[in-house]
Amino acid sequence: MHFRKFYQKYFTGVIFFLLPVFCMMSVSCVSKNKSKDEKTLPNFIIIFTDDQGYADLGVFGAKDIATPNIDRMAKEGVTFTSFYVAAPVCTPSRASLLTGCYSKRVGLHKGVLFPNDKSGLNPDEITIADLLKKKGYATACIGKWHLGRPSELLPVKQGFDYYFGIPYSNDMNPKHPISDAMGGFPKLPLMRNEEVIEAPVDQTTLTKRYTEEAVRFISSNKDKPFFLYLAHSMPHYPCHSSEEFTDSSKRGDYGDSVQEIDSGAGLIVSTLKKLGIDDNTLIVFTSDNGPWKSAQQVDFIGMGGDGTTGSALPLSGWKGQTLEGGMRVPTVMRWPGKLPADKTCRELTSTMDLLPTIAGLAGAELPGDRVIDGMDITELIKDPSSKTPHDYFYYYSSVSGNLNAVRNAAGFKLHFWKDPEGYGNGVPYKVKELYYLPDDTDESNNIYEENPDMVKRLTYAAAVFDTDLVKNSRPVATVQ
Repeated sequence: MHFRKFYQKYFTGVIFFLLPVFCMMSVSCVSKNKSKDEKTLPNFIIIFTDDQGYADLGVFGAKDIATPNIDRMAKEGVTFTSFYVAAPVCTPSRASLLTGCYSKRVGLHKGVLFPNDKSGLNPDEITIADLLKKKGYATACIGKWHLGRPSELLPVKQGFDYYFGIPYSNDMNPKHPISDAMGGFPKLPLMRNEEVIEAPVDQTTLTKRYTEEAVRFISSNKDKPFFLYLAHSMPHYPCHSSEEFTDSSKRGDYGDSVQEIDSGAGLIVSTLKKLGIDDNTLIVFTSDNGPWKSAQQVDFIGMGGDGTTGSALPLSGWKGQTLEGGMRVPTVMRWPGKLPADKTCRELTSTMDLLPTIAGLAGAELPGDRVIDGMDITELIKDPSSKTPHDYFYYYSSVSGNLNAVRNAAGFKLHFWKDPEGYGNGVPYKVKELYYLPDDTDESNNIYEENPDMVKRLTYAAAVFDTDLVKNSRPVATVQ
């Protein structure tokens, strides 16, 4: 009897003594499992150039600009030939990429933001960075922002842990043609988070410094999942490059700046390999819209430089237009072991698809309280022979805000309106034009009259979508 009491008392004490140890071991196991799970989550890098044309990569036909690193990425991954941005100019295109929505849905569809504007992307919007932060990702925006200059609207208020770059386009300085009319633009600032660290920024070093910051961010976060949005300021005019790349191309300062971007992309890939995280990182390389129309257009708006521009051939049109050359952009995706090598995808895809696709790959939940226009294209990027989940794509004007055109997945494109030749100059005009893009990339063979049923179907789809978009649109943010 006495022995039983002693036995009970002894083991009760042992249990109370060991209980905290078991708990600590349990927490430690959960922590280790969580850490292991985080390491297996894929990393994401989006390299977003500015005003780079469809034909301005070697893999897309460039003969006078050398892009060996991006061409190698294409050899090791998938090239997309029908990949679109949701708008043909900077601000609305960037809003769409980060939110997965048409820019008109988030209120940033007409024109671009200027240094003195008080509005921008609403912090209530959910960006790719917002979604990934909830999954434990480190997030950084390096480069051009152009979604609002007030501190309340900068990247660090939109889901990014870190920001390094310029807050708007590199031509927006006191010498800009409309600076005086808008109260005078400040010197072009380089920012770290919310602090201006250099003004005016030395643009000849921008691309190099962006790449250095990107490599530093990747290296610092190699042991956890990360999202890097690297939005280059070039080759938007005025084009600049470091001394090493000046006069390096056969297409003047425009080509020089593209070649430096290509070199930076190569350094990023080599960094991933060196750190042993290359096969766990999806890289997307694309552009925000098409190139300027011509050297004369660049000279007219006072951007300087030597007047060389990008090329959208064989597409028609250029920046600011809803013709193919304004909104179809060169795109390469690379993810060793996950995406096939040396494949081409000709299916309809867009930057808006990146948010739902990345969310799916990271196991992040999409918001259920709003419309997201993009679709998860994971199956398509892993198997380029599969079909797009999109039935239609809609071309919204950044001049008028009109729904200018619609195309279906098969490639029939119907124009209702067209923008004038000079971006922002003149009034859009009504048209009745139908093209079959697979056989007519330059939109020169109008088959409107011969295809009344297709015109009817596309017209109906456009009307239904535009009505829904207006009904389910959300406001921009305005800072007083």
